[in-house]
Amino acid sequence: MTLSIPAWFEAALATPFTDEAVEVDGALVHYLAWGETGRRGIVFVHGGGAHAHWWTHIAATFASEYRVLALDLSGHGDSDHREIYDLEQWTTEVMAVARDGGLTGAPVVVGHSMGGFVTIATASLFGDELSGVIVCDSPVTRPDPEVGSFQIKEAFGKPRVYQSEDEALGRFRTVPQQDNYLDYVMDHVSRRSLHEVPGGFQWKFDRQIFAQFSSGMRAFALPYLTDVKCRLALLRSENGLVTPDISKSMYEEMGRVTPVVEIPLAGHHAMLDEPLLLLTAIRTLLADWDHSVPHA
Repeated sequence: MTLSIPAWFEAALATPFTDEAVEVDGALVHYLAWGETGRRGIVFVHGGGAHAHWWTHIAATFASEYRVLALDLSGHGDSDHREIYDLEQWTTEVMAVARDGGLTGAPVVVGHSMGGFVTIATASLFGDELSGVIVCDSPVTRPDPEVGSFQIKEAFGKPRVYQSEDEALGRFRTVPQQDNYLDYVMDHVSRRSLHEVPGGFQWKFDRQIFAQFSSGMRAFALPYLTDVKCRLALLRSENGLVTPDISKSMYEEMGRVTPVVEIPLAGHHAMLDEPLLLLTAIRTLLADWDHSVPHA
């Protein structure tokens, strides 16, 4: 299949980056780094079962202005796996990467889906070290039967070795699935989701993560939401998981001072179907925060 790839996407993928790693509590945490060291920073956090390269085509566009980092949380991508996964452990990894990555000052952290839950907790526990956080379609609610153990088991609970890379790529799916995807983004993301194992290819993420969180992840960040110690903005995909009712609830929990911005047309994984709209929203928030005073 020949993909029609726009120039902006090719330029983003051609932007030089380095692969880095930092040890956090006995595990090596891998991250990508763009831009010159010593600049102010942005740290991107992926969702559950994903990896740093889900952000490449977004993150790289900031490289001329910022020191930009995108990490693989433990159990994901090219980072080590752990026996036990914990939301606060992941916040420690985010901050370890921020401190190790060669940036200056307090960074902005951008998190998607499960990475948004991690980002909210990071803003609560380490908010005095951050200049702000942007949460992308992360539905913080009380326990919700929509995300049940059966659904998690069906999506992530069947380890399988594929005989060829092409066979595996043909089985690549997002959770949840959505109506629209950009084929060139999906190709980029899916190819970096695999690694070779004896007998063929397998997805990189550790399924034990989803066994541990099989009762659902939506409520885990709720206790941290009212204790965020830096700016926070919520990006809500029009066709995503953060419904108007959930965004209203989160807005109320945050004291009615958090901007809630809808990404038109986007599904839950906005970087896969509407990346330029997502990029514009992030840039707009950063520009505003550069020229405004945080609410007390």
